[in-house]
Amino acid sequence: MNKLKLITEEISKVVMGKEEVIRLLVISITAGGHILLEDIPGVGKTTLALALSKTLGLKYNRVQFTPDVMPADIIGFNMYNQKSHSFDYMEGAAVCNLFLADEINRTSSKTQSALLELMEEGKYTVEGVTRELPKPFVTIATQNPFGSAGTQRLPQSQIERFMVRMSIGYPDADAEVEILKGAKSDKLSVLNNIMTSSELLDYQKTAEDCFVKDNIYKYIVDIVNATRNNSYINIGISPRGSIAILKMAKANAVFNDRDYVVQEDIIDIIAETAAHRIELSPEGRAKGLREKQVIMNIVKDIKIKG
Repeated sequence: MNKLKLITEEISKVVMGKEEVIRLLVISITAGGHILLEDIPGVGKTTLALALSKTLGLKYNRVQFTPDVMPADIIGFNMYNQKSHSFDYMEGAAVCNLFLADEINRTSSKTQSALLELMEEGKYTVEGVTRELPKPFVTIATQNPFGSAGTQRLPQSQIERFMVRMSIGYPDADAEVEILKGAKSDKLSVLNNIMTSSELLDYQKTAEDCFVKDNIYKYIVDIVNATRNNSYINIGISPRGSIAILKMAKANAVFNDRDYVVQEDIIDIIAETAAHRIELSPEGRAKGLREKQVIMNIVKDIKIKG
């Protein structure tokens, strides 16, 4: 069986009733992207990240972002060694495979920028020495969408660097009953390691090599152009967004045991991949529209050719 599906099933043992959220997270990681979780505290964001690290065999670090977290805490720093009379490099928290940046909007813009540069470049420089991040490298950043006291909002240009933006949300009643029944201090102990980091890299390469017909490329471009010419949207999807949609569609195809992309692959991932890349116009906001709603209305009106 496809190991990506096995991981989704495995994580569902401890994050209950959220199979679709888990599926999209696994697809995002297969696409080589980073994830922004906007949610209230206590719905399982840290548990989900830990479950991903365990089932994927990834080295995991977490930082609770506060105003005093500095870029050096993320990328590392040089410390003087009195014995050798030289400077030794001390690794930062982000030097791992899966990094959970908890409440990223509660730290300074300087620290936010340091992390976002890591995400974009896959490398970092300390005292003139450039180092590569381990591969694979995935960032899951969280922020609370409610309340603004003591927060630094991520600018739109930085939010767009995340492959997807999504929410876990409250569990339904049945899932919450199961959560209560299974509440214990070490619930992650039931999880099995499904794949190694090298196997994940193989899946990422398979997704990258997925076949795409010309009409699929054109379908993505038609969707993107429609966001740039819509009265409810001020800022449409950028070329970076077009690439993200393509990568997610390829990863979705691999998740579904195909080596080629079909229209449904785009429809499956478009809302979480595209909604945070647009900005609604005053007219759109006045009508009470949400970004996902506008995106899905656009997709519904566009027909694939060929």
